[in-house]
Amino acid sequence: MSIVDEVKQRTDITTVIGQYTKLTKAGRYYKALCPFHSERQPSFIVYPEQQSWHCFGACNTGGDVFSFIMKKEGMSFGDALRLLAERAGVDLPSKWGGEEKKEEKEDLYQINQDAAQYFHNLLLNNPAAEGSRNYLNSRGFSMKSITDFQLGFSLNTWDSLKNFLLERGYPEEKIMLAGLIIQSESGKIHDRFRGRLIFPIHDIRGRTVGFGARALDDSPPKYLNSPQTPVFNKSSVLYGIDYAAGTIRQQDMAVIVEGYVDVITAHQHGITNAVASMGTAITDTQVNTLKKLTRNLALALDADAAGEEAMLRGVSYENILDAEIKVVILPDGKDPDDVIKEDINRWQQLVGEALPIIDYTFDTVISELDLTTARGKSLAVERLLPIIAETKDTTRQTHYLHKLAALTQTNYRNLETGIQEMKPGKGKSKAAEPKTGMVARTMRRYLSSPVEEYGLALLLQHPEISEQSVIDVPLEYFQNSENREIFTAWQQSGGIASLKDNLDTALHEFIDYLLERTIPGNQIENRYDNCVLRLRENYLKNLEEKRAAKFTLEAELGGADAALARLEEEGIEPSIQLREVFLRKVKGG
Repeated sequence: MSIVDEVKQRTDITTVIGQYTKLTKAGRYYKALCPFHSERQPSFIVYPEQQSWHCFGACNTGGDVFSFIMKKEGMSFGDALRLLAERAGVDLPSKWGGEEKKEEKEDLYQINQDAAQYFHNLLLNNPAAEGSRNYLNSRGFSMKSITDFQLGFSLNTWDSLKNFLLERGYPEEKIMLAGLIIQSESGKIHDRFRGRLIFPIHDIRGRTVGFGARALDDSPPKYLNSPQTPVFNKSSVLYGIDYAAGTIRQQDMAVIVEGYVDVITAHQHGITNAVASMGTAITDTQVNTLKKLTRNLALALDADAAGEEAMLRGVSYENILDAEIKVVILPDGKDPDDVIKEDINRWQQLVGEALPIIDYTFDTVISELDLTTARGKSLAVERLLPIIAETKDTTRQTHYLHKLAALTQTNYRNLETGIQEMKPGKGKSKAAEPKTGMVARTMRRYLSSPVEEYGLALLLQHPEISEQSVIDVPLEYFQNSENREIFTAWQQSGGIASLKDNLDTALHEFIDYLLERTIPGNQIENRYDNCVLRLRENYLKNLEEKRAAKFTLEAELGGADAALARLEEEGIEPSIQLREVFLRKVKGG
């Protein structure tokens, strides 16, 4: 199994996408508002069994977990692979994960530090930063906090930072690698952050790795972070960790709050064990970072975010820590910044009364159900039993089984049997399986595509295949991201050597595998034509299945007649094309 396949097998697409948009279960699928464009009705569907997604709205596109991350984060395939590998706990070989030289990283740290100092000086002294200074004053930030966290301001110009760093002797390509400048579609290179309040982000050693930038007007987005760079990965960094690490060790406890302002306010008021993730979605890597400092972790996010974390990832965090995680229950409409400034004693009381995350999950689920009805009890078991099943600590698992049994007046043994049946290889399953989780079992056949790989092997091993035939193959026929990457690079390259130059090193092993595949040397063009036909067939079948799923969901939701008619009409076209493919296959023998 390749590294790419291993990352896929250990990654659940619903968990990944669920960190970017709220997913709602709909039969075998999940639906959501598309995270790539604004819409009122959900047109975005996730298919767990295929480990794929598709937007039937303005995007009209889809793919696998890699394509989602690439599109959402603006990453290359290699960077998406590294991010998902880190989240999944897959160690990439050094030739893939650490090819940047130490000297190059040191250059980037220094560029970022000089940029942070430049932004900081502007905030303190430039008349254009008056609005940012007033905003910080309105939030109650002291000059010491502004200085300690090296807050800054970026001029609303196109190239002031770029020119400053060029004058300092940094080459343009290094400044771009640090994510401080970007190239527009017209080819113009300009500053990434313009007219914003700047929050420098440091790693645990205090090195400046990236920036968060807040708009103080209505300019979207409200917050803009540095992109993925050799020294910055927002899924790995915790804001304020450099200041908080010592206190976290000393107090043996860390509190995760929601954002930059919450962290600064907390530290200003003496709560120096507070850190923030780069967004409400906390990652396994961040939990592992804190595990090195303490096993006591409390989440102090807003109500919606805390509930989402508790429901989706809470138990997995506890399994990483081998300890109980707690949730700080904040007053309605309040965030940590508000509570701390209003009454520091009240904040300390709330932290002291924090609930274990599974108890919080129980309260969240039960508050939405009527446990006096059979339906309410059934839903409570349906939603809470899988969460209890994930708990590795048998003592705590037993405790929560008894709690669920009492709440729903369900026989404890029945619940215990339900837990056992959720485990792979248990209950009435036909055979024990080495991988855990229903999704992991059903997705195996989607880890790779033999037809796609066969077609690529033909192209790589037989460059004599006419170029015209290659042009006739639409890119979307390759449904796996790694195969799309190779096919695109093949079209643009002049041979194997240049092909590898155009691809991330993470795919070089896969290229070698394709080159070493045994393929009979006769009737190559016929083999390739048949392969293209099979690719088309698979693509159309996949499209037809997705359209059918969308149609079913729309019908269940009582979709408008016009919308249903449109979906039905759209579903006819793949069926017609599939018939044409079938006739060609029959004709070709």
